[in-house]
Amino acid sequence: MKKQRSTRAALVRFAQLATASAAFAFIAACGGGGDDNDSTPPGGVKLQVVSFGDSLSDVGTYAPVAAANFGGGRFTTNPGQVWVQNVAQYYGDTLTPATTGGFGTPPATQTGLGYAQGGSRVTNPIGVGHATTDPNNYAQALTVPVVTQLSNYLSAHGSFNSNQLVIVNGGANDILFNLQAVQAGQLTPAAATAAIGQAAIDLAGVIGKIVQSGATHVLVSNVPDIGTTPQGMMSNATTRALLTQASLGFNQALAAALTKSGLMSKVIYLDIVPPLANITANFAQFGFTVSNTGTGCNLQAMAAAAQKFGEPNPQAFATSLFCSPETLTVAGADQTYMYADTVHPTTHLHALYAQTAEQTIAKSGLGK
Repeated sequence: MKKQRSTRAALVRFAQLATASAAFAFIAACGGGGDDNDSTPPGGVKLQVVSFGDSLSDVGTYAPVAAANFGGGRFTTNPGQVWVQNVAQYYGDTLTPATTGGFGTPPATQTGLGYAQGGSRVTNPIGVGHATTDPNNYAQALTVPVVTQLSNYLSAHGSFNSNQLVIVNGGANDILFNLQAVQAGQLTPAAATAAIGQAAIDLAGVIGKIVQSGATHVLVSNVPDIGTTPQGMMSNATTRALLTQASLGFNQALAAALTKSGLMSKVIYLDIVPPLANITANFAQFGFTVSNTGTGCNLQAMAAAAQKFGEPNPQAFATSLFCSPETLTVAGADQTYMYADTVHPTTHLHALYAQTAEQTIAKSGLGK
């Protein structure tokens, strides 16, 4: 019972940080081996998928603890999949976590190749929801940075091969940290801009190491425009513009770094901003009834339920990590809403994200 209370307290603290970030309008948006079945998958080619990144690509790092205590487990309308899981299935693979743990549970190495973790930054181990300045602390979120995710993969597997699709995303949490510092008066806007740009350059460096380590199929997804998420729409015009500026600034710096290093021609670059803008502008055509003006998870009801159960900070549970079918705004909201919470996609939007990725991969000459 004592451990259960401790775990719940850790989850509360993590959710508090995420909720506080949203209040500042700076919240940011994360494998298993190949299938032995000889049948051709929908993608036309069998690939083993390896994924690095943050909450957009997190396939369940915190699921064992989150699901056991509250339901949920991924940053979407659970039990739905995130986009990298759908991409893996498209190429005949199943993507599961490389590590599980956090919130008082020690990190445990798993057999999967999904290295992305909610809260992770590009190189700094102290990400969103990490408990202390000790990178090894697991009292709250693990937030292993993308650069270390790659190191962990290489330590375990040595290299990449031509039968793999390596997916990389990251940077949104670096935007979060730096903009929060500006809000708190701890950093000048110019310094924040420089730090965000450096994170993009660092991510390009990670991608370069992936290519140098033998990867021949590398999909790089840039950062969605956080200013056009529900969180951005709930913010004032100045904050919304700042969120968009920071997102697009990161993307420009990433593209420039990849081009300068000669990597752009060696990777499959997914600019996710235009497709998401098109879906938002024409949401009904894509099967949605609510675009970026609402959330599929009933965040108010989730907070109210937490209050009923005596949680001291009930609003902390208003996040998609704890969202389950019982906490949807309306039945079927995982398909009719674009966003699960104020920044993370629903199951349906993740599916469209995956389709866009698959189409981009096909245009590169791989699969169909």
